[in-house]
Amino acid sequence: MAAAPLSGVRIIAVEQFGAGPFGTLHLADLGADVIRVEDPSTGGDVSRYVSPGQQGTDSLYFDSFNRGKRSILLDLKQPAGQEVLQRLVRNAHAVYANVRGDVIKGLGLTYANLGPINPAIVCVSLSAYGRDGGRSSEPGYDPLIQAEAGWAALTGDPDGPPVKSGLSLADYAGGVMAALALMAAVFDAQRTGRGRDVDVSLYDVALAFHNYRATWYLTAGVKGERTPDSSHPSIVPFQFFATADGQVAIACAKEKFFQALIDAMALPALATDPRFSSFEARQKNREPLIAILAEQFRRQPTEHWVSLLRGQVPIAPVRSMESALDLRELRDSDMLASYRHAALGEVATVGLPIKMGGYAPTYRPAPSLDGDRAAVLTEAGYRPDEIDSLASRGAFGHG
Repeated sequence: MAAAPLSGVRIIAVEQFGAGPFGTLHLADLGADVIRVEDPSTGGDVSRYVSPGQQGTDSLYFDSFNRGKRSILLDLKQPAGQEVLQRLVRNAHAVYANVRGDVIKGLGLTYANLGPINPAIVCVSLSAYGRDGGRSSEPGYDPLIQAEAGWAALTGDPDGPPVKSGLSLADYAGGVMAALALMAAVFDAQRTGRGRDVDVSLYDVALAFHNYRATWYLTAGVKGERTPDSSHPSIVPFQFFATADGQVAIACAKEKFFQALIDAMALPALATDPRFSSFEARQKNREPLIAILAEQFRRQPTEHWVSLLRGQVPIAPVRSMESALDLRELRDSDMLASYRHAALGEVATVGLPIKMGGYAPTYRPAPSLDGDRAAVLTEAGYRPDEIDSLASRGAFGHG
């Protein structure tokens, strides 16, 4: 088995809750040494105390975002804490900060502060609204970003209220984009010997994810409107349909798929109907076409339609989360991550979605609070008496 792709890459992560940790989670799964710097004044990351499955300073929520990382308490507001940070930066590739934008400079997490110590260091800032500008001091959370960036206005039934995703997609997108930015900057720093500041905001990422709909609006003035049955704004049929006992998702993104659909459903009249002869025609005549298909889909259960159409037409059953997280399916697709946690017992979750030839991740629990202080500081060259001195000067908090 080959070594982990990111073996030898060290990241100092001053991160919290979901967005930042979601990004470094995948870097850790790929072999990076992610050292979590946690704030002693708050008892570490607040997500350590989120139920259900919470025991002391450990929780299933925290483990979900932080498996395979290491933890050290460090008070970056104290000179002694800054001393430790700067020592750690000497042998690190990146500092990844997921705090409010205006806090970054005050905590010394910038290239201006750390570049003189390690010219190749990459300093990533992931915040709600950016490191600079008039909104840098505003805290931001996933629902706020989904609301303000226009995601919620595009989600839900046309006659209902705006709806945010059932998952924290703005946080996850921001974390993954920040991880991508980190690796791009580290790659460049290894070529040039010079690192840089990198600024990623959840809000900017959410805007970028509008993608083609942003192009339609900014270029051609096409407004963003909610469409019924989770349908695509222009491709028809490309949506959910109710069946006799549930729902299916259909995606006729190519002409051949529409032809296969009407053949399999025994609707030959649709093949010669000029109203449905092209993408443009089907979009213009969406309502009569969907009415015909909807009536047909309601006549049989979901299993019938999936069996009939799978392999000919892109189709999927609309499943519950519980059905999608079937253990057998997860094992078959190498998507099951399981390990034993000292406080939480046997933990099972979803694993790394990236498959690399010759490499399979080894999943380990998230770190206990400050559980790696001695190892991390010893690796950085500190003697036991020096660590005691740092503690007396408040480097790891007081008390």
